[in-house]
Amino acid sequence: MLSLFRNNNPFTVIILLICTMLIKLQILIHPQLPVHAEGYFFYEQILHGLDLVLRGNAFAYTFMTVMMLFAQAIYFKSIAGRHKLYPRTTYLPALVFILLSCLFPPFNYFSCTLLLNWCLLGGIDIILSFSQTQHPRKQLFNAGFILCLAALLQFSAIGFILLLFVGIGMLRSFNAGEWVVGAMGYFTPFYFFAGILFLVDKLPMITKWPHLGISLPTHISSAGYFIISISGMLILFACGIYAMQQQIAKNSVFGRRVWTVIGLYLFLSLLTAIFTDNSVKSAWLLIVPASSMIITHGIALEKSKRFSNFTFYFFLVLILACQWAIK
Repeated sequence: MLSLFRNNNPFTVIILLICTMLIKLQILIHPQLPVHAEGYFFYEQILHGLDLVLRGNAFAYTFMTVMMLFAQAIYFKSIAGRHKLYPRTTYLPALVFILLSCLFPPFNYFSCTLLLNWCLLGGIDIILSFSQTQHPRKQLFNAGFILCLAALLQFSAIGFILLLFVGIGMLRSFNAGEWVVGAMGYFTPFYFFAGILFLVDKLPMITKWPHLGISLPTHISSAGYFIISISGMLILFACGIYAMQQQIAKNSVFGRRVWTVIGLYLFLSLLTAIFTDNSVKSAWLLIVPASSMIITHGIALEKSKRFSNFTFYFFLVLILACQWAIK
């Protein structure tokens, strides 16, 4: 089965789509409407617009979410291939992304976190291309702009400004003008946001935007699921880091800096998930993209097929065990 995703054949997309629909069939059979989140101004406006189109249809929302997760997986695969994160361009990163999104059922229902991941994937894609672009200031502005949209969607994502400036510092030679352009890109959405609120005479609403909380797995009543998921993820991370060290040892200094930026992306995603309001049950979906980047190493390791096969089949057993334990 793993060999089906080890190539870069365009027809593999069809296989991946079929697998996605089968894996998430249980989610589609039990659709849910998105939960409104107080203090999330932009998210509420997006929900209002979608309600006009989908008319509160739970299946339509859930099916759209599954398709968006699939699209994010394909985009994630293109990021990995474009920036040469792995020795070969395959569909394994997309497969890992889809499997990780199956760990917890709320990940598969429409939420602000799902939209947030679009912004963060776009931001990390641009940041990793800083050293390759012929128009650096345009890319710096775009990266700041997209990461700021993430902060406007959810205030706890404001810490990703650190990812922008660390990316500039590690992947570009120092140029004060470029740092200023990056900062301008980041603060431009704030300017437009405040200006729009002022024009519609709703500027006091900006005080509701700074909204933090603590998102811990207190709402998970199954102790078995908690133990299985945490221990399983730790083993997958250990496999990924072990394989990643072998690959990074062959990389250039620049390649190591790229993985340092990705490590910061994972750390900031973890912090953002922790400081999200506990009412947002899908908050931990934020760590799926960065976690996928590391775990994929364990499955993509070509030197030892036994190791990669063990990582893959352990991953599948973990998904099945989590789905059984959460019931």
